[in-house]
Amino acid sequence: MDLRIFTEPQQGATYDTLLTVAKATEDLGFDAFFRSDHYLKMGSVDGLPGPTDAWITLAGLARETKRIRLGTLMTAGTFRLPGVLAIQVAQVDQMSGGRVELGLGAGWFEEEHKAYGIPFPKEKFARLEEQLEIVTGLWATEVGKTYDFHGAYYDLTDSPALPKPAQKKVPVLIGGHGATRTPRLAAKYADEFNIPFASVEDTERQFGRVRAAAEQAGRKAGDLTYSNALIVCVGRDDAEVARRAAAIGREVDELKLNGLAGSPAEVVDKIGRYAEVGSQRIYLQILDLDDLDHLELISSQVQTQLS
Repeated sequence: MDLRIFTEPQQGATYDTLLTVAKATEDLGFDAFFRSDHYLKMGSVDGLPGPTDAWITLAGLARETKRIRLGTLMTAGTFRLPGVLAIQVAQVDQMSGGRVELGLGAGWFEEEHKAYGIPFPKEKFARLEEQLEIVTGLWATEVGKTYDFHGAYYDLTDSPALPKPAQKKVPVLIGGHGATRTPRLAAKYADEFNIPFASVEDTERQFGRVRAAAEQAGRKAGDLTYSNALIVCVGRDDAEVARRAAAIGREVDELKLNGLAGSPAEVVDKIGRYAEVGSQRIYLQILDLDDLDHLELISSQVQTQLS
């Protein structure tokens, strides 16, 4: 079971804070550092000092880290033109020496679009399918050849399809709870399918849909990696769990029900339940980015039991 650290910087984080967490992620033996792609806070936090851009952040971290994978859960398709995104991701992959992964979603948070003047189209899912086709198509085009795409939303003519990523194939992540279109897109384009903040039962059901869609598309279901994103709140004792829950404005019982919370043994046990239904990788959502002792505890008392 791979454990990856997943951050939500729109809730309030500087680049320096993210760099500190990414370096701790690497030093403590976690597999990857991922971040959300949002420009507006959610909930009652003040969000200070303001948002950071996902791919600018990852470009910086690419030069400051050496081993960990770097990526997004999920880049919002509404934020970037697909041709531009293909260039950005390829460049950051080069800067990292081939450690980047692209999670790409349709975008959903209308308020952040209003706040920063970003168009919020109604037909987001159809656009996402074209975006996936374009980004992967540009990367797959042989050097010296050109790429054309003529769709309902995007039109590319004689693109040199450059630059190329350092990796031969940048892993693409697709995720969500949708019962039909999401599994179909994952089967066609994804190297990894991620379901965010889902119960064990819902995870098993959605993984089954994606596996079936992959088989229908002519792929082996096992060609994809299957993963979860879950909030984490671990403590050495009940008081420490309660303190960490209070620091992020959540209740312990709710966190135990909807995430990975409690003692290291409790969290290892619940991760095991996800593994039993096919989860191979967990993205641990860390909301208190100043609590590096939390990461150390997870590394020493949870991760060590899973490796």
